[in-house]
Amino acid sequence: MALRIVTGSDNAGYGHKSALKELLENDPRVESVTDVGVGGREDGELYPNVAVAAAEKVAAGEADRALLICGTGLGVAIAANKVSGIRAVTAHDLYSVQRSVLSNNAQILCMGERVIGLELAKELVKVWLDLEFDPTSSSAEKVDAICAYDGSLEQA
Repeated sequence: MALRIVTGSDNAGYGHKSALKELLENDPRVESVTDVGVGGREDGELYPNVAVAAAEKVAAGEADRALLICGTGLGVAIAANKVSGIRAVTAHDLYSVQRSVLSNNAQILCMGERVIGLELAKELVKVWLDLEFDPTSSSAEKVDAICAYDGSLEQA
């Protein structure tokens, strides 16, 4: 299944977002990439606005996943998680990226341009694209419990 992905960043994450967006646009596993901002290093849009815009697209079913970049990856994850039904994580290593999907069915991967080098970020995104949550896994009950807290009924 080809993925529909939303990308977004603040000005501190613009460099990595731009490079990772290009990587996604050229990957056969990706059907489409929608960028919700920012448009450049001088763009002063606040990361919460970008993160929520991306998360709302995922929550509404307009996209399958989102990739968000800010300085640390922390702020965009906090903001995205305010949207009902969203599970966003900050991950900068292989194991965390794998578990984000396999154990937690996270739809949004967040990274920090000031924390992770671009080449490692590219490799992690490539792995992320292949990951798929197994709804029959032992983690499914835990994801259902997470969803119950915010009232979202599906594990999108």
